[in-house]
Amino acid sequence: MTSGVVDVRAIDLPAVQRQVDAVLEKFLAEKARAGAGRGHPPEVVQTVRDFLTAGGKRIRALLCVVGWHAAGGHGDAAAAVRVAASLELFVAFALIHDDIMDDSVTRRGRPAVHRVMRARLGAGERAERLGAGGALLVGNLALMWAQELLHTAPIESGRQRLVHRLYDAMLEEVMYGQYLDVMGTGRSDDVEAALRIIRYKTATATVERPLQLGAAVAGADEATMEVFTRLGLPLGEAFQLRDDLLDVFGGPDGACAPGLSDLREGKRTVLLALGMQNADQVQRERLGRLVGRADLQEREAAEIRGILLATDARGETERMITARYDHVSRVLDGAGFPASADRALRGLAVKATRYTS
Repeated sequence: MTSGVVDVRAIDLPAVQRQVDAVLEKFLAEKARAGAGRGHPPEVVQTVRDFLTAGGKRIRALLCVVGWHAAGGHGDAAAAVRVAASLELFVAFALIHDDIMDDSVTRRGRPAVHRVMRARLGAGERAERLGAGGALLVGNLALMWAQELLHTAPIESGRQRLVHRLYDAMLEEVMYGQYLDVMGTGRSDDVEAALRIIRYKTATATVERPLQLGAAVAGADEATMEVFTRLGLPLGEAFQLRDDLLDVFGGPDGACAPGLSDLREGKRTVLLALGMQNADQVQRERLGRLVGRADLQEREAAEIRGILLATDARGETERMITARYDHVSRVLDGAGFPASADRALRGLAVKATRYTS
């Protein structure tokens, strides 16, 4: 742990994001040049570049570098920044594949990658199948490039093994979470099952592992790693709970409109599980008929939202987010991190749990 360390400097998070973006742009530019020399199709690199520049909060990358600072990292942060950039390519892989499995229409306000690929091939079942296959391969390349960025990061030799082990654990956890999400069976009102999917698929890879990866680059001890688990898992859960609320209800400031994707997919969210759990017989039957319909329209979605409000599923989800945020604050109170890292982590906790778009 780093208790007692005094650091009055602030971590410049916008500068960290610019550094991460610069690493990604340089890496992809090199891939484009190498691919042109070998006759590779140029649209592959461009598709990944477009995906990365379409938005995203870069929260995993920021947490990685903040984890490095929190664990006592000092001097040149190049290794932590490169690992952070690797995480963004990993996220691109995971989201591209997630959109294929869910047949999502959009991602970050743009057509999902498999939809873009499908449109290039025209209409029909063949275009749909090949478009999904093309997007699958683009996602695979994003994962391979994530690994390449990781393995070329200038990490001290004695720390490389732990960094790679944590990264491999993250990959495995996300795959199991995705499997549970796609293949999971059981009751639609099983809140614990929905939370288990969040823990595997989102919480570890969004907060816990990025923090631990940055800390491992800095040579953190086991106590610091444990702190990041105690704050990372609940913060990651809160992040996904907020995301699920935004998808169904939109943001209070209007920056994010209510959506239909989770409701049409019948996504196994805590919000919907709470709605089913708290519903009376009539409400439960209506949710059972409406949720998961691919042709669901706004009128039916409004009815679902009304049930989620009437059963207090929305309010209960908000309280779960608040409880997790409060837990993270208490963990940070006793963590003894440098002041700059503490401030950054508290700010990122707000960003992860209270964002509106």
